[in-house]
Amino acid sequence: MTSLNDLLQGVTAESLPVPVEGRASSFSASFLAETIAILEQVDTGEIEHMAWGLASVRQSGGRLFILGVGGSAGHAGHAVNDFRKLCGFEAYAPTDNVAELTARANDDGWESCFSGWLEGSRINSKDAVLVFSVGGGSIEKNVSVNIVKALETATSAGAHVFGIVGRDGGFTHQVSESCVVIPTVAPERVTPHTEGLCAVIWHLLVSHPQLQRKGTKWESVR
Repeated sequence: MTSLNDLLQGVTAESLPVPVEGRASSFSASFLAETIAILEQVDTGEIEHMAWGLASVRQSGGRLFILGVGGSAGHAGHAVNDFRKLCGFEAYAPTDNVAELTARANDDGWESCFSGWLEGSRINSKDAVLVFSVGGGSIEKNVSVNIVKALETATSAGAHVFGIVGRDGGFTHQVSESCVVIPTVAPERVTPHTEGLCAVIWHLLVSHPQLQRKGTKWESVR
């Protein structure tokens, strides 16, 4: 077996490859500049509209179902925690229940896994769906079709629909009563910017005076 010492024989600081001067720092500066440019274009009025709409759903005793795929599924689970703990919202994400999600995908198909979950939850006109998605879903492009089917189920039940999405907003934008569309500044980085700023916006929402009921821990630590 080759040891680490054997592998390092003859390796010196001078023999290691040297990065192109300024390449990494230049990309970092560009990425952050793009982020700032996007934030300057975000519709804050739409965020306010969403905050009030969500507060109204909670006031009426409705539940909040948060949908997302991939990185947005991770956001959904995190957001459920914050909406429940900080805002006193009864909130759920189907992607948090791996057993049910995979059973539905395996037995009935990926496209219906979210819609079947909403039907099983007896979604109704008091409830709301909040979508996190880079493109918002599209039947025509065959992207995030499970989100499209879920929103069709939600709207048929008379539920409220909200979204934080990128690109043109897709189907989510079409059927939402309030939808924050993350502007596209760098098309080649639409996914990281949309997912990153989605987290900024839903953290804004759970911190909003219309929604937040309980303080966060670290602000109380001295």
